[in-house]
Amino acid sequence: MRVECKTEGVSVVVPVYNEEGGVGSFLEALLSEIARGGRPWELLVVDDGSTDRTRDRIEAYAEKIRIMRHMENRGYGAAIKTGIHAARFPIVLIVDADGTYPTEAIPRLLSGWDEGTEMVVGARIGPDVNMPLVRRPAKWLLKRLAEYLSEREIPDLNSGLRAFRRETALRYIHILPNRFSFTTTITLTFLSEGLGVRFVQINYHKRVGRSKVRSADALNFLILIVRTITYFDPLRIFLPASLFMLLLFLTRLSYDIFVLSNIADTSIILFVGTFLTAAIGILADLIVRRR
Repeated sequence: MRVECKTEGVSVVVPVYNEEGGVGSFLEALLSEIARGGRPWELLVVDDGSTDRTRDRIEAYAEKIRIMRHMENRGYGAAIKTGIHAARFPIVLIVDADGTYPTEAIPRLLSGWDEGTEMVVGARIGPDVNMPLVRRPAKWLLKRLAEYLSEREIPDLNSGLRAFRRETALRYIHILPNRFSFTTTITLTFLSEGLGVRFVQINYHKRVGRSKVRSADALNFLILIVRTITYFDPLRIFLPASLFMLLLFLTRLSYDIFVLSNIADTSIILFVGTFLTAAIGILADLIVRRR
């Protein structure tokens, strides 16, 4: 059931999972900041099946916030989706509860909204960014790939502090994943659809507690980027793949003719693969345009 939105208000959605160490102080700072914002607002905390004392910590603020719970851990994206569906206002702002994102940056994200703005992202490129060194190479490679495939500059691909129009997010909610890749997917989706996305420079603090993102998730992010771009612009994937196979075919064909004096099966397979990859890409692009 869809909840009616009120004009110009902001629904702040905080997904929480096992954050007993810092969620209390974070909510204090967040409540203080949004109360000074001059907009109608509500604060929705979605407890995604926490197994520590997080529930007790957020219960202390029950009179000031709306609390929703998942009986089991369903994922970061699933918690945000629950908040989006329950939100009463047209603008949804999401922020992680681990203390890494500066609450004082929220007014800058919410300022300057106009009819052409669909999402404002807090880009972690400020002078004080505490990003673990082990993650930086993978994040840089994924960012470059996403920029190439989307043909847009992306200062921060998966920031957990952003505001977007609820109605627009609901339009694409069926393709937004339930795990950590939610933020990556919504960024690529809005950019691929040519929607108005702004990036605002913010700092990034050292988290309170233990991170739940694993190094192995980098591969999942890579697959997600390719899948999302394929969904909106398949030729950005299939055309380079077809050209690469064509190069392999020509190289192998030259070897067969000038060295072996015979066309091998490998050349024929590469030629057929080149043709099929291009044909599938064209067919996928026609389906996307039709959709």
